[in-house]
Amino acid sequence: MKLIIQIPCYNEEATLGLTLSQLPRQIPGIDRVEWLIINDGSFDRTVEVAKACGVDHIVNFDHNQGLAKAFMAGIEACLLAGADIIVNTDADNQYCADDIPKLIEPILAGTAEIVVGARPIQDIKHFSPVKKFLQKLGSWVVRIASRTDIPDAPSGFRAISRNAALQMNVFNEYTYTLETIIQAGQKGMAITSVPIRTNDYLRPSRLVKSIPSYIQRSIVTIIRIFMTYRPLQFFMTLGSVPFSLGFILCLRWLTLYLGIFGDSPEKPRVPSLVFAAILILIGFQLWMFGLVADLMSVNRKLLEDIQLRLRRSEIDAASKRRF
Repeated sequence: MKLIIQIPCYNEEATLGLTLSQLPRQIPGIDRVEWLIINDGSFDRTVEVAKACGVDHIVNFDHNQGLAKAFMAGIEACLLAGADIIVNTDADNQYCADDIPKLIEPILAGTAEIVVGARPIQDIKHFSPVKKFLQKLGSWVVRIASRTDIPDAPSGFRAISRNAALQMNVFNEYTYTLETIIQAGQKGMAITSVPIRTNDYLRPSRLVKSIPSYIQRSIVTIIRIFMTYRPLQFFMTLGSVPFSLGFILCLRWLTLYLGIFGDSPEKPRVPSLVFAAILILIGFQLWMFGLVADLMSVNRKLLEDIQLRLRRSEIDAASKRRF
């Protein structure tokens, strides 16, 4: 059983050494523990620090490509290196490395394929009240969209089984945290969370540059993934709004035109009827979009099956080369 701990890095020379010094090399139930960093186009001494600390694997990007791509590049590299379990953590030493055994315990027990570390959000001093509220609200929205029960969706401290990693895809270029949870929930993967501890605050978050930007990007991510994995439900719900409004306006026009409630029946009220027809047509078109998108999702599932087979073939070939 091999465990690989991966760390996406972008100019992390100031904190990476401390983070690596806290990582374990031996864990009960694990035969071998290795470390991997993804150098996301760093122009400082991140790679030199990693080598000095004895990192086993380094994935290099020529230029900065963002957290989501760095995360997926790490997943691919870990699989090719023969990882049975992958633990993702941050380079700023935010998460307590001593909780890694707790994090992987559900995977070793066979009760989960993905485990997300739940931070004590209310106890983190450098989180403002607004950020705490948004973290709670965002996690609630993700739970609804993914049909899971993950209390801290933005947490990057997570363990992933080999099987789950093989099926994982990230389309968003901003972050992987929300998308992978929604994806896992929609695919029916066993996902759970465990409480974890955090370390002292070392630097500001590079992902959350501003609260409005983070909210906007998170909302777009959630909507996009929901459209990808539940297109029929999304468009049916969206189309029901204008269709219902149009239907109500149509009933209102009919009652007014016929003078059922005492109004003059001779008034044509054409603008009201036209507006009702437009709303009904919009709702109907959105429903048609949902049907088409649902049919297209069948092709996506077939392509994901093909991708899974190709990944397994590549990993099996890499495994044979190692031995």
